Amino acid sequence: MNYQEFHQWSISDPDSFWAQQAELVDWHVPFNHTLDYQHPPFTRWFVGGRTNLCHNAVDRHLAERAQQNALVYISTETNTEINYSFAELHAEVNACAAVLKSQGVGKGDRVVIYMPMVPEAIFAMLACARIGAVHSVVFGGFAAHSLASRIDDARPKLMFTADAGMRGGRVIAYKPLVDEALRLAEHPPAKVVIVNRGLDQGMQRVDGRDVDYATLRAEHEGARVSVEWLESSDPSYILYTSGTTGKPKGVQRDTGGYAVALAASMKYIYCGKPGDTMFTTSDIGWVVGHSYIVYGPLIAGMTTVVYEGLPINPDAAIWWKIVEQHKVNVMFSSPTAIRVLKKQDPACLSRHDVTSLRALYLAGEPLDEPTSRWISDALKVPVIDNYWQTETGWPILSAQPGIEKSDKKFGSPGFPVYGFNVRLLHEGTGKPVGTDEKGVLVLVPPLPPGCLQTIWGNDERFVNTYFSNFNDLVYSSFDWARCDADGYYFILGRADDVINVAGHRLGTREIEEAISCHAAVAEVAVVGVADELKGQAVVAFAVVRDPARVADAEGRVALEKEIMSTVDAQLGAIARPVRVHFVALLPKTRSGKLLRRSIQALAEGRDPGDLTTLDDPSALEQIRGAVVAG
Repeated sequence: MNYQEFHQWSISDPDSFWAQQAELVDWHVPFNHTLDYQHPPFTRWFVGGRTNLCHNAVDRHLAERAQQNALVYISTETNTEINYSFAELHAEVNACAAVLKSQGVGKGDRVVIYMPMVPEAIFAMLACARIGAVHSVVFGGFAAHSLASRIDDARPKLMFTADAGMRGGRVIAYKPLVDEALRLAEHPPAKVVIVNRGLDQGMQRVDGRDVDYATLRAEHEGARVSVEWLESSDPSYILYTSGTTGKPKGVQRDTGGYAVALAASMKYIYCGKPGDTMFTTSDIGWVVGHSYIVYGPLIAGMTTVVYEGLPINPDAAIWWKIVEQHKVNVMFSSPTAIRVLKKQDPACLSRHDVTSLRALYLAGEPLDEPTSRWISDALKVPVIDNYWQTETGWPILSAQPGIEKSDKKFGSPGFPVYGFNVRLLHEGTGKPVGTDEKGVLVLVPPLPPGCLQTIWGNDERFVNTYFSNFNDLVYSSFDWARCDADGYYFILGRADDVINVAGHRLGTREIEEAISCHAAVAEVAVVGVADELKGQAVVAFAVVRDPARVADAEGRVALEKEIMSTVDAQLGAIARPVRVHFVALLPKTRSGKLLRRSIQALAEGRDPGDLTTLDDPSALEQIRGAVVAG
């Protein structure tokens, strides 16, 4: 069956299609109905079936691969490497599950996990899944008020945290942030379990609330905790994603649908086989970490690499050293990370043998053509761009080499993935757009397995946020895209990242792509700045590969003119920036997303707003300095 036939089957007969995919996971009790879509847009997949994510990720592999590595932990921050076989992972997860139960956690209870990238974080996630608790992982290092708002939304019975994390050799104390968050929260958990790494020597404990994980684990070593068999639609986790204002937006994921979606994606998209090794460079605080560090690879019987550290520490060859040493077959990273490597010594890319690598997958933001070509040529492996969201949990658009090999078009994440009924609609009329015309990417429900069930505790917000933007009942991605004559999709940026220049609506991503075509540019952010005459004007902030080119005023002026000419040639004069400022780095979140609204605010002389997720504060100072200097 080719791609077109496979995709058409998934859309025209989802019941039989997904019933077959459900055979990829274990069911304790078989489901009696594949899809319940009686209350649109809400879906229930594999109704009546009982399964468990932890069983599918760990227990079911013990018979055939108990001694195979399940988890390889590497920290270049603490110079630590630990391997856990499936048998050892099973023992650790059982001990952790026993710890959670000893603290009163049971089915349906929420557990907030606020952890660095250490093995215990994964043990805690799997232990929650094992006993039917709902985990909510919050990115380690999030500010106290952001953590408090998530605590109040999830109302956890317990919090699982560490004394500290590390980034770039710097200790980030978590416990003071936790203490402050629990002081601010209206519904703090009764217990806080702490993994003490010995990084924060001055850590303070609260008697009666704070308990030491190592002590409890020793008490429960060797424990065997039976699996809680959950109905397919029982929630597995909450993961908070950015909302426009106010209350956090908790994406709620089911159990059975998620297990099946991930198992199928490992087969058809990532082509991972039992015994293979997958290295995903994300963090468990993000959806990529949930799906493709923890659950996806383990469900597939693969070894997963868990990495704490930067891509350039101790040097920019570290990732490729890991690929060589652990014979990594499938790698998953982000365009931002690759652009970071692009600025390093190119010799780092050829220092290690990466022939074990079958493909490098990139997602998280649009992948520009220059970056895609650069890393593909350097590694000599296929680079597969895929597009998805926290809400969907797995790819919406991607090549699907496990079904049929397809030609690549640089800058395109490929085709709609099976199960996703993708349309491009005109933002004003709601009508389908034509070939190569820009439209809002929407999904015709029912959404496939693995997508969000609802927003935690707020069905009304779920419908109003995602399904009320057009007259027809469709899920809005809030992303611009176009589709060419060959069926390849191109993501053009957020529908709300639009610059209106004299009535012409320009996507920031389109302009960034054009500027990136200039050989001197390593990275760029484009924003619309208020302009009395035109409404908005285009302003660009660029990071150059060779800082010497912009070391003096003459060099900056010359390169600015060249970049403007590049945009003229690519998009026309209407998209030309009025200014191109040169900076050493761009402000981003810790997950690598540009803080575009903060850049825009500074460019307009406004307060940059909530900077909770800002990775490096000096980046904003660079923007502020560039604007002031003119």
